[in-house]
Amino acid sequence: MTTTTRITTVTDAAAALRHGETTASELLEQCLAAADALDDRIGVYLARFDDLARDRAARVDAKIAAGQPLAPLDGIPLGIKDILASTHGPTTAQSQALDSAWGMAAGDSAVVERLERAGAIITGKTTTMEFAVGVPDPDKPFPIPRNAWDTERWAGGSSSGSASGLATGMFLAAIGTDTAGSIRIPAAFNGTTGLKPTFGRVPKSGVVPLGYTLDHVGPMARSAADCALLLSIVAGHDPADSYSATAPVDEYPGALTGDLGGLTIGVDNLDRYANAGIDLIQPQRFTAALDVLAAAGARIVPVEVPMYPEVVAIDVVVMLAEAHAYHRSPLRSRWMDYGRATRIVLASGSEISASDYLQAQRVRRIAATRMAELLNDVDLVVTPTGHLGAPRLDAIDQFQPLDVLASLHTPYWNPLGNPTLALPIGLSADGTPLSMSISGKHFDEATVLRAGDAYQRRTTHHLAIPTIR
Repeated sequence: MTTTTRITTVTDAAAALRHGETTASELLEQCLAAADALDDRIGVYLARFDDLARDRAARVDAKIAAGQPLAPLDGIPLGIKDILASTHGPTTAQSQALDSAWGMAAGDSAVVERLERAGAIITGKTTTMEFAVGVPDPDKPFPIPRNAWDTERWAGGSSSGSASGLATGMFLAAIGTDTAGSIRIPAAFNGTTGLKPTFGRVPKSGVVPLGYTLDHVGPMARSAADCALLLSIVAGHDPADSYSATAPVDEYPGALTGDLGGLTIGVDNLDRYANAGIDLIQPQRFTAALDVLAAAGARIVPVEVPMYPEVVAIDVVVMLAEAHAYHRSPLRSRWMDYGRATRIVLASGSEISASDYLQAQRVRRIAATRMAELLNDVDLVVTPTGHLGAPRLDAIDQFQPLDVLASLHTPYWNPLGNPTLALPIGLSADGTPLSMSISGKHFDEATVLRAGDAYQRRTTHHLAIPTIR
């Protein structure tokens, strides 16, 4: 007997498949119907792989009928940010400046290969900001990613479609990338959960680069439990990525006990750095979230994260320099093929000198040492992901694209490389989602996910389904 109840999490879907409560084809059709109904308004997909997805779902159903064991992600519909190479279709990075053959000859990116080996059904390539940077450009022939809670607002960059597609049920999980917050910002704005793993934890081979020493690949889903399952599949060394870490991969789902007893969580509200303002309800939402963590057994203590302004500046300097290094030649030959905001961001990297870059890297090492010292005193650090909900699209300035980072606190964690989980904590005064971030020691995603899961076992914000307006 199958269910007509909408399934929103990977863990629920996997259990329902194994108990005969639904089929892979039903799960997929639920997602395709949501895309048919909403994608014209939300702007999630650059390419859909409906026929391929239906064929793979039918194969999973045949496995179930034959009594064969299922792989961890068998039957799970999943969207891929369109800067990860996939042989199912071209990788565009949502740009007219990228060679249309990019990635096709090399095959799937390491992450896509691992996901499909685990049974995931790739439904399509999702929208991003051009080359994972900048803001939407209405003059270019690509969908404008819109917020799942209010279509007049931004979905967040740059893993935009991955987050809004999750929130609207077009797939049950997604993959994003994060150089200054590009997993965590759209997760925060759309009320979903997103994990930036430790730098090097997930390989970047087959991913269009933005900042070589800042880029992270990570899972996006409804819940921390879903992110734990996905991370267990995509994490691990890949020799094709020179930045890929060799640290052993934990059994992340097994770490989710629901209990935070014995953990000390350091909290910094970062109010002093909310340069664009603070939502009227945000302090209340954040305090309530801390109370839930305490109720789960954690000891909450105040801390001050080290060198906040310096580290945020480092993220910008290093990202601009490394992005310009990658785009220097095509910027000269294909200037007008880039969007307005992207041109501004990438070209500004030419003003970063070698001494600027080296100094940023030197201070970066100092800041990483100080954060490691703080994490010797506490197990986790919790902050707001940002102090405001999603901005209106008509308020975004094409000529000042980095202004969207004001009152967002995601760039701080990229130069440091620590794992950081963004998860929803309720709605803002404008009725759009707010989020908190949980960060931990390098390669201790297990504890970060344990805290996020403990919070979500006691709350339902991550399961809220938006009413499109």
